[in-house]
Amino acid sequence: MAGLLKQPFKLALIQLATGADKAANLSRARTHVLEASRAGASLIVLPECFNSPYGTAYFPSYAETLLPSPPTPSQSPTYHALSSLAAESGSYLLGGSIPEYVKETEKYHNTSLLFSPEGELLATHRKVHMFDIDIPGKITFKESDVLSPGNKLTLVDIPPYGKIALAICYDIRFPELATVAARKGCFLLLYPGAFNLTTGALHWSLQARARALDNQVFVGLCSPARDMEASYNAWGHSMVVDPNAEVLVEAGESEEIVYADLSAERIEEVRKGIPIYGQRRFDVYPDISTGRVKFEE
Repeated sequence: MAGLLKQPFKLALIQLATGADKAANLSRARTHVLEASRAGASLIVLPECFNSPYGTAYFPSYAETLLPSPPTPSQSPTYHALSSLAAESGSYLLGGSIPEYVKETEKYHNTSLLFSPEGELLATHRKVHMFDIDIPGKITFKESDVLSPGNKLTLVDIPPYGKIALAICYDIRFPELATVAARKGCFLLLYPGAFNLTTGALHWSLQARARALDNQVFVGLCSPARDMEASYNAWGHSMVVDPNAEVLVEAGESEEIVYADLSAERIEEVRKGIPIYGQRRFDVYPDISTGRVKFEE
């Protein structure tokens, strides 16, 4: 398991303040992505629904068409903004997620886009698990009223560093995705996410640290900034956690960029100290990473 991360790696999470104006959201994202690039970030991450408000009432009106790829600028202005920005910044760029519409199926998805430093689309990830919850007296939300789930895990090689896994928000509650990704050689699990004030207080940090601890890899969670005047209040607190479940950096509630330097030595140090990768009992229970895992839609 040694050598998952081939070179030192600087991760930037942009806790972006977003509003109803898509063009303004993209312009604001550009400003902060270029700032992160100047700070030397290898990979820059934007939050879930960074180009729109978050909510079932907004997904259809903000949705863009991504297929066939590449879409035209009129079909997906966000795709072209991200592609150009990745090339301009010279960094890997993860467009946290945007609402996607697929004409052939007439379905909407919550979709993440990863671009190379040359502006090439490397991967898309459609949120696999729909955020359907009902906590009495706190919050009721049903993403599946509008959105449909994706049907694959998304693992991506980003030369010269190594392999990362992409997922979105509620996906973090399902440890199987993280376990498969880690056992397939990922050094970093990324979750753009918009937890709310109820679930954020309860589980945001706990989930990040749990996925890191279970798999002895780095974990990054990127939230929108909190806006108490919006219909949905994001938790904020974007964070990076190391393979020992220690929080390396954590944002507050407002718009900001947080950075973390990731090293292969930290992964190796943790795995040597607590060598669970050599202690698993696959004669007692199955290795889920060798089962029927879907990597294609």
